[in-house]
Amino acid sequence: MKIYPRLRSLLLKDYFRFYKVNLNKECPFWSDDSRCAIRYCHVEACLEEDIPVGLKGHHLRQPSFEDDALLKYSREAQNHDCEPDHDKELGYLNTTISAAAYEEFARWKVHDDATDNFCVINGEDEEAQYVDLLLNPERYTGYKGKSAHRIWNSIYRENCFRPKNSYRSYIETSNLNGMCLEKRVFYRVISGLHTSINIHLCSKFLLSDKSSLGLDAPGGRWGPNIEEFHRRFDPNTTNGEGPHWLRNLYFLYLLELRALAKAAPYLIREEYYTGNEQEDEEVRKAMRDLLQIVKSFPDHFNESVMFNGGKQARKLKDEFRQHFRNISRIMDCVGCEKCKLWGKLQIHGLGTALKILFSGKFDGLNPSGTDLRHLAKSQFQLDRNEIVAFINAFGRLSTSIFELEMFREMMR
Repeated sequence: MKIYPRLRSLLLKDYFRFYKVNLNKECPFWSDDSRCAIRYCHVEACLEEDIPVGLKGHHLRQPSFEDDALLKYSREAQNHDCEPDHDKELGYLNTTISAAAYEEFARWKVHDDATDNFCVINGEDEEAQYVDLLLNPERYTGYKGKSAHRIWNSIYRENCFRPKNSYRSYIETSNLNGMCLEKRVFYRVISGLHTSINIHLCSKFLLSDKSSLGLDAPGGRWGPNIEEFHRRFDPNTTNGEGPHWLRNLYFLYLLELRALAKAAPYLIREEYYTGNEQEDEEVRKAMRDLLQIVKSFPDHFNESVMFNGGKQARKLKDEFRQHFRNISRIMDCVGCEKCKLWGKLQIHGLGTALKILFSGKFDGLNPSGTDLRHLAKSQFQLDRNEIVAFINAFGRLSTSIFELEMFREMMR
């Protein structure tokens, strides 16, 4: 009731509506990706003139307090004499760094990022383009059948932790008790995401396609499809699992809510720069307001009980990360371009939430977010695309819960 309306207005802002993504990456797991030929599957990339100037990298960022310190010492070095005890006979450091060393640094960074990131990120690929999320909304496109089912089967069968006696494409909730906490969390997170996506498709279902009536006829008409909602979640059509899948949506919502609360001190400091000064200030104020609401709700997911127990826990955490990274790669196998866009964004956002919760980078932050000047921002590893994916992914979960209430009201 408090978060959804705030997110809905925040995600209309330019900073959050433009997401950079590579939709042309080849599927790494199978050659037949069964591309969707339905016109509603297509994603229209942004033209250069549509992209806010601040997102093109053509602006000079306003100096932060770390920059102020650097400028101070730079000016002092240029405008003042050396200290009197400086020994001119001592040699100076050779500050040049070879190209080979820079290449080695880059390899180190890739390795360090891999230990933190739960996703394979390709927003900086040469083929990556900005997409306007408002012009390419998530909704049912008609993409279904063997290709769509293969995506989820691959996720559940090959990348979810499974009880030894489970052979179904999904895991029965009764079987989860045979798995450790971390493996149960992994399954419920993936199930919650699957549920959220299914609710979006049911609430924005393609009710009619009038494009065949002529060039002047309007296109498709989308709206809630309560029969489809029943088919996907009713206990009678899901072997009793539908209500459990809906509970997993709330579980995932709490997990991402906790990540948002944990990253609040960092997110409050973000500039949210697009080049539109008035709107950027509105976004900063809106984010502060949203984070205050999040902070006021104490009962979040508790990540501190996970991955405790020495060497075995570290091994399980690495396995957890590798499974999720595989799922992020599977998104390149989705045949519908629009489904791929939203699948990649929501996996990217969820991966960012997991990174916040489990990488250790955000441990020990000042939860009030009032004064972080003693902390170097270089300690943190969230780039703009991660923030955009994270907030949009959380917005999708919030929208799912709103739409779920809409379906309940329709059924009543």
